[in-house]
Amino acid sequence: MSLAPELLTTSLSGVLRIRPRLIEDERGFFFESWNARTFAERGLEVEFVQDNHSRSTSGCLRGLHYQIDQAQGKLVRAIVGEVYDVAVDLRRSSQTFGNWVGVTLSAVNREMLWVPPGFAHGFYVVSNEAEVLYKCTNFYSPAAERTLIWNDPDLAIDWPLPPAREPKVSAKDAAGVLLRDAECFP
Repeated sequence: MSLAPELLTTSLSGVLRIRPRLIEDERGFFFESWNARTFAERGLEVEFVQDNHSRSTSGCLRGLHYQIDQAQGKLVRAIVGEVYDVAVDLRRSSQTFGNWVGVTLSAVNREMLWVPPGFAHGFYVVSNEAEVLYKCTNFYSPAAERTLIWNDPDLAIDWPLPPAREPKVSAKDAAGVLLRDAECFP
């Protein structure tokens, strides 16, 4: 049985939804979450230099983050709970500049999202808690980090927020900028 994952395109060029192939039996399951050779054979040839792990409570919204210098590609997955994961195209030369795509990542569906350099990324926690792992193609650089405001009316991201409830955001994320004022990629 091949463990090669299924790579599904999204409405944004370069952003991929990834479904791993599982081996399951009465003991549990196994899957390869990353295999450089297998992914390269399928057109995703990247080198990861940093792994991040976050834990968040229900209603937490993290993002929308990106690095203008030292841009990062991210392979994102939820290992506990469920998140609504969003990528926003910040490549001015792209036909989909300013567009976004959102997918549900969960411990149940085990899907991953590939967010290439040139995109902002964020997620909203739908479950009681969630743990998210993401592999990065470049090191974190606080001086290069930028944040889009999560509720930019021009982006109009359809976050799955309960009626009349604001998400829990950090002070840094609450101070994010509108897309029209953001530093973007060529």
